[in-house]
Amino acid sequence: MPASATKSLRVAVLSDSDTRWKWGALTAGRLAPTDAEIRLDGYLLRGRATPTARQLKEVGVRADSLREVTGVEFLRAMGQAAEDPYDVLILALVGGGVQAMLHGLRAIWAGAGRRPVVVTGYVGVVYEKLADGLLLRHGADLVLANSRHDADRFRAVYEGVGADASSVTEVALPFLGGASYTGEHEPYTVVFAAQPSVPESRKDRTYLLNRLIQHARKHPEREVLLKLRSRPGEHTTHIEELPYQKLVQGKKLPANFRLVYGHMGEVLDRTDLLVTVSSTAALEALHRRVPTVVLTDLGVREVLGNHHFTGSGCLASWDQLDAGHRPAPDAEWVSRQGVAADGSYTTAFDTARERIAKLLDRPGGLPPLTPYYTPETAPGYLPGILARHHLGPDGVPLPGAPAADKEPGPVRQIVRRAARGAYRHGVQRVAPVIRRMGEL
Repeated sequence: MPASATKSLRVAVLSDSDTRWKWGALTAGRLAPTDAEIRLDGYLLRGRATPTARQLKEVGVRADSLREVTGVEFLRAMGQAAEDPYDVLILALVGGGVQAMLHGLRAIWAGAGRRPVVVTGYVGVVYEKLADGLLLRHGADLVLANSRHDADRFRAVYEGVGADASSVTEVALPFLGGASYTGEHEPYTVVFAAQPSVPESRKDRTYLLNRLIQHARKHPEREVLLKLRSRPGEHTTHIEELPYQKLVQGKKLPANFRLVYGHMGEVLDRTDLLVTVSSTAALEALHRRVPTVVLTDLGVREVLGNHHFTGSGCLASWDQLDAGHRPAPDAEWVSRQGVAADGSYTTAFDTARERIAKLLDRPGGLPPLTPYYTPETAPGYLPGILARHHLGPDGVPLPGAPAADKEPGPVRQIVRRAARGAYRHGVQRVAPVIRRMGEL
């Protein structure tokens, strides 16, 4: 039904981790007209980072339905819904997953009268694999950019390879919000926002942990919190081989130092200083005008992602923080990064909403999806991406591709949970041991 004739919006979100589910589900809410009722159906792509029930609860987004699927099962579901399609489909996946689904959807929707508006984007700061990730997302109707800075970069990449850049749409991160910081709490609270894979080495992660503990000892009047993304055994978007929970074992901790979980927004409610290496939490804090520091202790390097914050006024070291440094963000940098601390957040999604409404009202429906990568433009790259999702070069499921029409039985569920547990044990315990042995 055209957007102009309805007060409701049916949205499907396919995601592959807790953070991408959070981004996709919250984006769905931002894209809906303010006076519209939204029905949200969630699909969780089965894999190593499929979120647990606790992780889903922590995100705090309620879906009208939620099910775990393989890529082929999801495509089958979209094919079955072709007669009464969703209005919007959000692909909240890693780049290769987006590309595979775009080709699979193109094949399954061939000849269909109507199809959803397909939307994709990024969960946070884009600091690596810019061209690779963007071209894998090309073909969606809207490729969301979380800031003016990103929108300019995205268009430059697409135009540079001769691809259509009209899909790039500037928005903002969908999870910004909360009350602005008004002054120090009692006690003054310092929060370190941990990341699963940045930094990567045991040496660097141990260094950061020790400096955080040292800061707590130097400032016993402060509360010092280590904000963790996941509990042991859980995975997020990135693999965490060396969780801080493991590194902190056996250390004598000061009374004012604690490990905390939970919703980042709730933690920011009591934060006086947010410290991180390059977490998207920095942008959440800046949006709320919470003093924010991006650490330089390990260098300002692309591999860490903190190079993204050059010019922000937020770069500092633990030595400076121990001495009482208070950061002052650069207003122009903050504005270009979509932080919207100036109150413009209420209109940040207006353009995207308008584009979706026009696409839904398009006479005759939408044309087939046209990704930049095809068997002709990337014959040595695309087939491998599609095969990882059990799709052939034409986007059609390969013979023997795993698919099921019903929920797996209890035995299969137990086997699946055991396999995931074995994988996570290998990632977090066996792999680091093997790596250390290789360094001897």
